[in-house]
Amino acid sequence: MVKPKLLFPIIIIMLFLLGGCSSQPTEIEKKAEHGLLDLTQFNLKNEIIPLDGEWAFYWNQLLEPDSLDQGSLSGYVPFPSSWNKYEIDDQKIPGSGYATYQLTFVASDNEILALKLPKVRTAYKLWINGELIATAGTLGTTREAMVPQYLPQIISFEALQGENTVVLQASNFYMSSGGLLTSIFLGGETRLLAMRYNGLAYELFLFGALMMMGVYHLALFFFRKKDRAPLYFGLFCILVAIRTLLIGESFLYFALPDLDFTLARKIQTLTYYLGVPLILMFFRAILPDYFHLFLTKIVLVMGIAYTTVVIFAPTNIYSTINPIYQIWTIFLIIYLFTRLLKIAFHKEKSSGLIILGGLALIATSLIDIITLSPWINDSWPPLIRMIFQGDANSSTGQLIFACLYSLLLAKNFSESLEYRTVMGEKLIEMNTHLDELVLTRTKDLTESNKKVAQQNLELEQINQELQLLSLNDPLTGLWNRRKYKETVGLEWQRCLNHQKPISLLFIDVDYFKNYNDLYGHAAGDECLVQIGATLKATLTRPSDMAVRYGGEEFVVLLSETGKEDALKIARLLLKRIDQLGILHQGSAVKNCITVSIGVASLLPGHHSRHEDLIEIADKALYHAKAKGRNQVVYLDAASHDTPV
Repeated sequence: MVKPKLLFPIIIIMLFLLGGCSSQPTEIEKKAEHGLLDLTQFNLKNEIIPLDGEWAFYWNQLLEPDSLDQGSLSGYVPFPSSWNKYEIDDQKIPGSGYATYQLTFVASDNEILALKLPKVRTAYKLWINGELIATAGTLGTTREAMVPQYLPQIISFEALQGENTVVLQASNFYMSSGGLLTSIFLGGETRLLAMRYNGLAYELFLFGALMMMGVYHLALFFFRKKDRAPLYFGLFCILVAIRTLLIGESFLYFALPDLDFTLARKIQTLTYYLGVPLILMFFRAILPDYFHLFLTKIVLVMGIAYTTVVIFAPTNIYSTINPIYQIWTIFLIIYLFTRLLKIAFHKEKSSGLIILGGLALIATSLIDIITLSPWINDSWPPLIRMIFQGDANSSTGQLIFACLYSLLLAKNFSESLEYRTVMGEKLIEMNTHLDELVLTRTKDLTESNKKVAQQNLELEQINQELQLLSLNDPLTGLWNRRKYKETVGLEWQRCLNHQKPISLLFIDVDYFKNYNDLYGHAAGDECLVQIGATLKATLTRPSDMAVRYGGEEFVVLLSETGKEDALKIARLLLKRIDQLGILHQGSAVKNCITVSIGVASLLPGHHSRHEDLIEIADKALYHAKAKGRNQVVYLDAASHDTPV
């Protein structure tokens, strides 16, 4: 398991290793000044020298070597660099446009040398000593007139003793920035070709390894579709493998010189935009407790949105919005780093390899983002600039990550196989003693079933008692509101089927709050108990139902009872409660406990409902209270009160 305190040193070591493993040579600190680079002290055939420094720059001018004197020098600019960083008359120039660069280098001998030309944004011509030696695409002063093409190449030429003039024309109307982002290298053809082929070999190795791992993990998903982690990981490996052919030494451009520039750029960009949500979904699939589902969905939506833009928009449009997605990616990298720290802190089982691979992926992805961004510049220290060079580091990081994840997969497979072996041995042992085990287990099961049956009987009795308790009011012993709700619907349906009336009395104790305040809650409870007992004693039919509805409110449900009978029972209850003679000095009606009763009676029909019964009775009770209390009020379905 990787300890949290070791993560930072691991990242630092990884950065230096990646910088050291780059296919780029160690920089020679010799730069051009005012368009002149003196190389007389170098053995050019045995060196690889970047033609960096100050180049003469002619903005919006396509000048050939013999017409440079007729051009208007815009200034000396740092090279290589996107020309978006240049300023003319204190104004930054745009990414779209065309320009001519010029450099003079001084050689000590006449000899055959070569130039290693990177991808130029997005078409160019190059002359040395007035001879056109390299082209890519078709130059033009408008988008319609030019044809973009990426074509890294190595070109041999005869260098002269003394001054040699390099003229580079470039035009760009397809990318958000123009010019060159990487150096032009000068040196012996053999050394430059070795540098080129080494880079191609390494990138083809990355492509093959990542593609094989991608197909392997997709096959794992095909045979076990419940686990989506191999699906996400396999697709991510394939995307990075495809991207590897389009960056760095760009083997795909080398193999297919006529490859459509727009199509290739869209494919390269899509591998990035789709790769970000895929890797986050992979981490969530293997460690769901550490990665938020909502954020994963946001990342997926962002990836789909940017993918849509790439598919339907011109290259210069999505190149402009690409920095926003790079910033978004950096935020996700920081989020992933915090999750890895948390995983390391919690010491999750078998997560060490995932953490190391994740750190490799994070480090290399950051290097590529910064390398391809406008943030890096010549003022950075050489050691830092050595790290942030080349644009294929994330492929290396992905390969490291894929290898470590495969090791984890192999480890899990080994543990699973070992577990199956142990379980198989136990199964053989159990089968050997199966008869004895079955007899023992049967006896135990019989005893257990008897105990369970007895417990179920006792539990059923307890449940019946609890059910009864749950339907009774514990204070008065009357039914409670829950029991009323269960019963009223059934009684309503029964009266509907037989076309019999049903009535309801809504009873409220007059000035009961004053009684509680005056005599105390214990006396109030005793008062409610006596009223409840009176209701029980007065109702003689088994179908009559007395309910404590809540607080000092009571309900009497009278099935198959019409208006007149309901009023008789209501008057009788009013009288008997009054006859209890429970002293109540706080009443404004009498000096004893009294009640108000609202009466409702309905003949159930298909257009009425039992809830109407309680609503009408409640309204009748309200009228009884409004008229002075201690009385019975009846309301019919049309809400016309009848004094009684």
